[in-house]
Formats: sequence, structure tokens, C-alpha cells
Amino acid sequence: MRILTLFLAVFVLACNSSKKPDEQAFLESLDSTKVDGPAISGEVISSIIQQIPSPLEISVLLKESGTKYDKSFLNSGDNISKYNSNYRKALNLGIYGTDLGYTNIYEQNQDGLDYMAAIKELANGLSIGQFFDIETIGRLATNSKNLDSLLLITTQNFNSINSYLQEQNRANLSVLLLTGGWLEAMHITCQVANKNKDNKELRDTIGEQKIILENIVLLLSFYQEVDQNMASLLEDMKALQNEYNNIEIIKTYKESTFEIVDGVMMIKDNSTSEIKITQENVTNITQLISSIRKKVIS
Repeated sequence: MRILTLFLAVFVLACNSSKKPDEQAFLESLDSTKVDGPAISGEVISSIIQQIPSPLEISVLLKESGTKYDKSFLNSGDNISKYNSNYRKALNLGIYGTDLGYTNIYEQNQDGLDYMAAIKELANGLSIGQFFDIETIGRLATNSKNLDSLLLITTQNFNSINSYLQEQNRANLSVLLLTGGWLEAMHITCQVANKNKDNKELRDTIGEQKIILENIVLLLSFYQEVDQNMASLLEDMKALQNEYNNIEIIKTYKESTFEIVDGVMMIKDNSTSEIKITQENVTNITQLISSIRKKVIS
């Protein structure tokens, strides 16, 4: 299952901004909630989501590699007061969603609760907090045995949020949520891969993102003429894409077959991919990801 887990929460928090009302209103006016740009259909967003490894999937891979939990990889919840524009709120909502998935897999429940609180605050700040089933998500998020249910609920939430943002002419925020979640997942994976240089699966996971990055660049490009922040982020992503051009993905097609799984006939894709990626590629990608992420979370 390849879906992006972005939104989880258990606390209903009042926005606790230290900005004076007039100053906050001025900041928000500089970052319009509505951006004139092409409406990206739910089908397009959904198609891209299906190709992106979820933060939970990546966290499972990291845990199975024998890597210990490391909170220093994550964006501190204390940074939330810095996110005083819709652009920064949306990107970091995606980032915190990935961080929550990481804490969930390692059963770090207290850290998870802290991230759920931060996520809820950012969601409320973007006027999308109403899409959270607080009681159910809170219960599932603190029990890693419920991952399938958690993935389903959060995917349904994202679809609802995306539709709502489209109606409100704020589809750009959907793109930012998606980008933030992917960026943080890549950051954590790269950090772990550089400490486990012999782990081919981690290197291949990084290399596979070449195709995903192409889709993210495409989505951001829709808004480069109407949103200066997204145009700047696009340039950073293009620099990352230039490094990814050094990675080769060789696909070998094999005819699909049918198999029975739990009494249900399923189609099995037998095609394979070979990822040609070096440690130098991983190191360069890590540096670029870290640089982009620093701009986003600072």
C-alpha cells in the first residue's frame, strides 16, 4: 500500500500565537489563503499519492533494518511558533505527520502525543482541523498494531481535505502538505542510510524516489507563476532533481500473474527494477535534502 500518512491528532488546542492580532493579520495577508492557479484534480493528487511510500512504510523499513529510534532526526514540536504563514504551516504539517509515523512505529507514545498536539494546532491554523476524528485517530495512533486502520483513516482524511481545499481555491496547500511529508521521510531515510552504508535496501529506497520527485516538481511548477514561496521551493527541488539524474533505474518487465490471497484473487506484478545508485549519490542527496529541510523548518 503506497499512501501518504500526513494527518493525525488527539488534542484540540487553541492557537497559542505570541504575535499581536494586527501583526498576525498582516503576516497572513502576505501569504494569501487563496492562490490563483490551476485546479489540480483529486484524481491527479490521488495518483501521485499512490506512488509515494508512506512515512509509516518507510519507518517500518528503518526499524526492520535494526536502526534504533533517534528523536534527533525529527523536527522539534517547539518550532511550531515559527510557522506563521500558511505556506510554512502546510509544509510543516506534512513534516510533523511523517515524524508522528516514525514515533508510532517505534512505539514512542509520549513523543507521538506531542506531535499530534502540534499537528492539530497547525491543522486548525489552516482551517482544516474539522476533518479529524480525534477520538478514533488518537486511539489508533498509540497502537502500532492498528497501522492498516490508521493508514485507511488518514488517507480518507487527506482525500477529504484535498477536495475541500480545491473548493476553497487552496489546492496549493495540498501540494505543500504532500511535499512536506515526502521531504521529511527522505530526510530520515537519508540520515539512517548514511549510518548504515551497507544496507542496499535503504539505498534503493532513496534511489526509487527519482520518479516521485519528478511528480512533486510537476505539481510545484503549476504554481511557480503565482506563488513566490512555491517558486523558490521548486528551484530547490529542481537542484535535487539534477542530482537524481545521476541515478539510473532499469526496469525489467515480466508478465503479471494471478494468485489467491485470503480467498481473494489478486494480480501480482512480477516486473522488477534495478536501482543504480552509489554512496556518493546518497551523500549528495542527503546534503541537498538537509539544506532544503533547514529552510522549511527554521
